[in-house]
Parts: sequence; C-alpha cells; structure tokens
Amino acid sequence: MINFPPSPGGPTPGGGGGPRKESMALRICVLASGSSGNCTLVSSADTAILIDAGLSSREIERRLGLAGFQLRQIHAVCLSHEHGDHTAGIGVLHRRHGLPLYANGGTIEALARDPKLHSLGWRVFQTGSPFLVGGLQIEPFSVPHDAFEPVGFIIRHGDVRVGIVTDMGMVTHLIRERLRLCRAIVIESNHDEQLLQDARRPWQLKQRILGRQGHLSNDGAADLLAAIAGPTLQQVFLAHLSEDCNRKDLALKTARQRLDGAGQAHVRVSLSHPDQISEVWDSG
Repeated sequence: MINFPPSPGGPTPGGGGGPRKESMALRICVLASGSSGNCTLVSSADTAILIDAGLSSREIERRLGLAGFQLRQIHAVCLSHEHGDHTAGIGVLHRRHGLPLYANGGTIEALARDPKLHSLGWRVFQTGSPFLVGGLQIEPFSVPHDAFEPVGFIIRHGDVRVGIVTDMGMVTHLIRERLRLCRAIVIESNHDEQLLQDARRPWQLKQRILGRQGHLSNDGAADLLAAIAGPTLQQVFLAHLSEDCNRKDLALKTARQRLDGAGQAHVRVSLSHPDQISEVWDSG
C-alpha cells in the first residue's frame, strides 16, 4: 500500500450547509461524461477526489458547485489515461489551484509529450497496487483501451466499495472480479452496435470503436452488469454515451432488461451526461 504525502484540501466536502455524513459513507457525482469531457467526483466525509479532469478548470469548478462542493475541497485528481477528454483541465488545476495529480508511468510518459504538461509534478501510482488519498483507498486496475497504460479504479472507504471504468474495448476477467461487491459502478455504455454500423463515420473509426481496445457497447455493458450484480450493488451510472451512435433510452433499456433478467431488479440504473452533472448517489 502506497501512502502518499498529505494532499491539500479544505473542510468536510459539501460546502458546510448540510448535515455531516456518516463516517463510512461514499458519494458519487459524475460531473461530465462523453467525448467532450469526463470527470467524476467521489467523496467521503473528509476526502474528495476527481477521477479524470476532461473539462476546463473553470467548468469543473462550476459543476462542483452544482454538486455542493468547492474546488479547494478536492484532495487529488486521479487519471485513468492520457486522452484529452480525460485530461483537458489538469494543467490549470495543478499549477493554479495546487491540486495533486496521480497517474501511472505510462500515462505520465504519454502526457509528457505535450510541452504544456511535461513539467507537472506527479504522484506516481503502480497499476494493480492500492494507494491512499486521505481516507480513501484507491486501487487502479488494468483495462483494454487504446492508450499507453489505461486503468479503471476501485475506491474504498470502510466497507463501502465503488468502481469507475469509463473507457474499455472489452470485458476481461480482471474487470469482472474488481467490480464484484461494489455498491455503485460508473461504467461505459458507449454505443448501440447497429447505430454505430449505420453512422456516417469512417470505416477505420468504426473498427477502432468496435475493437478490443476501443469502447464498450450497450450490450457489452449490460452483459457485464448482469454477470457481476448481486445484493451488494445498488447503483449504476451509464457513462461515455456516444451522441450520434447511441440513444439514452436504448442504453437504459438494454441495461435494465439484462439486470432484470438476471434477477437484479433492485439495482438502480441512471445516466451520466456531457453537459450537466448526474444525480448524486450516497451510500449512507
């Protein structure tokens, strides 16, 4: 277990206006999800982190406000991979606001190719090795995607466990095992395969999306959920929906039918959005 030096962060997340959450509770709010930017807030009573920062710093700050947070309450940004829709805001967040950046060696190497990002101060984690940020234990695990060293994350606080996997071309045994026993999951449901085939997109792009290192379809996400859901799982957020190769109703219907068919009707399925924050899930 890596225990990094203390990260900056203000008082208890939530802006101080509401009641204090129980000490073992976790909250999730997807601030943005899609090809235009990805950013997810995960918080406990005393620690708050961002998974990815694919919006401008100003827009992240605005959407945090809608979720009841301030930027000074964020203790870290943890990156899943180097693509711009996951990293657009990291330079300003680090240099202007002092937020610590956590990434693995492959992601850092890829980002260092950009002159604006090569001199950032990094806290390096090892894929597969848990590390601590404040009261949160974070475990990065390998996922198949066309990036240098892409990962998903399991975040734990006490006995509460949540999973975030927003970009993956296929489901692996490792992904299934890591997501089991999570209370909440943010999972990619990128495209409907027929809509993708019919879309006016270059053949090469369609092949990339459908490939083993591309993006997960509605059917792929639904099959994964049905395979790993159990009495522990409460909430699913469908993420990274394509604007022209998917429809919200299709993504929801596919996941809902597959979960119901697996006897998991208790699991709530919600959408995330590119232009607005999701609802807030609270394990408490």
